[in-house]
Amino acid sequence: MTTTTVYDSAEQRLPFLTTFKHFWEYRDLIKLLTVKNVTARYKRSVLGVWWTLLNPILTTLIYFVVFEKLFGRDSADEFPYLIYLISGIIVAGFFSEAVIACGSAIVGSRGILQRMQVPPEVFSFAAAIAAAVNFVISVVPLVAAMVLLGVEIPWNTVFLAVIPAAFLLLLVTGLGLIVASAAVFFYDVIDFVKVLTQLISLGSASFFSLSWVSERYQPIIKANPLFHYIDMFRKFFYRGEMPDALNWMMVVGSAVLALGLGAYVFSRSWKNLVVRL
Repeated sequence: MTTTTVYDSAEQRLPFLTTFKHFWEYRDLIKLLTVKNVTARYKRSVLGVWWTLLNPILTTLIYFVVFEKLFGRDSADEFPYLIYLISGIIVAGFFSEAVIACGSAIVGSRGILQRMQVPPEVFSFAAAIAAAVNFVISVVPLVAAMVLLGVEIPWNTVFLAVIPAAFLLLLVTGLGLIVASAAVFFYDVIDFVKVLTQLISLGSASFFSLSWVSERYQPIIKANPLFHYIDMFRKFFYRGEMPDALNWMMVVGSAVLALGLGAYVFSRSWKNLVVRL
């Protein structure tokens, strides 16, 4: 006779603290799930890991043809437009992929959660880390483009680019937990989030320079937190500059707020999620 093991919904959860406690206690499981998510993605693909390299390149070529060849834009912020494009596309791509993967991970792992006593948020966090791994791989075309175009790598700041990437991981984890809480009840929310993340990415100056926009509309773009993650990444990775105070406030503030809110919403809704799973 087999029994179904269900996660203890009566556990007294402390938002934020309980979430981090689970991430630490189940870190080995998170590692295994991350490897599984990454390898499963490439096993289903004919091109394998090469698609992660080709995807930002192909997307970049589309925007490159439109803006450079049709509109005569050959540079952005005094750097080759191609470098500007790739850097924006890979960061925005990480954001979109991670939020969607993190948000759908719990529903996708329903069968496992019905058989094992495991905190469900570890599946979402593992999905976000897997997206981060793909992001690291997609940095390779950016480095290659910098070398080919003669853009000097600023060794004094380039490794600091991990800072916006790390805070972005926190941001997408928090947003993903909110999406995951809703997706258990209404899975159609995933389709809505796909559209929403595209809109956020388009409005983040990922493929156009802020200087191309009228000063009247620049504050709207700067109000988009993703803009500051991309801007900080660019400053560290190839501009050799330090972020300004607004960059730091938006990046750190949005990451902490999203993670805290995500942990709170998930903790408040988990007792009802158990029934739905």
